[in-house]
Amino acid sequence: MNIPTKRREIGELTLSRITGGTGSAVVDSLKDIAPDLAEWVIDFSYGDVMSRPGLDLRSRQFATVAALTAMGTAVPQLRVHLHGALNVGCEPSELVEVILQMAVFSGFPSTINALNIAREVFKERGVTPAA
Repeated sequence: MNIPTKRREIGELTLSRITGGTGSAVVDSLKDIAPDLAEWVIDFSYGDVMSRPGLDLRSRQFATVAALTAMGTAVPQLRVHLHGALNVGCEPSELVEVILQMAVFSGFPSTINALNIAREVFKERGVTPAA
């Protein structure tokens, strides 16, 4: 039904600030099978939650990377949000630290897998974490 609303505008702006074009591509990929979910991602996830004033975008991306690492099952989403974290000013070394901390809460396998994804993202972006 795609009716423009203030939360949709805020959601689209926040999605773009975090993910650049990759987030829109994810949303577009859902439109043929689950258009409602595509709208929820923009309206709720980014229009209502990710745009809240209580945390800056860097902090929200740290929390998102931590959660996706701990889940251990959301590799495509982790990749998008690692790029997003870099887009909003997170340093590669900070992202490595957030992922490493998840070893305590989600175990070594999910942490190792997330570090491997981070390595790929850093390579794609031409950045390296400071030792």
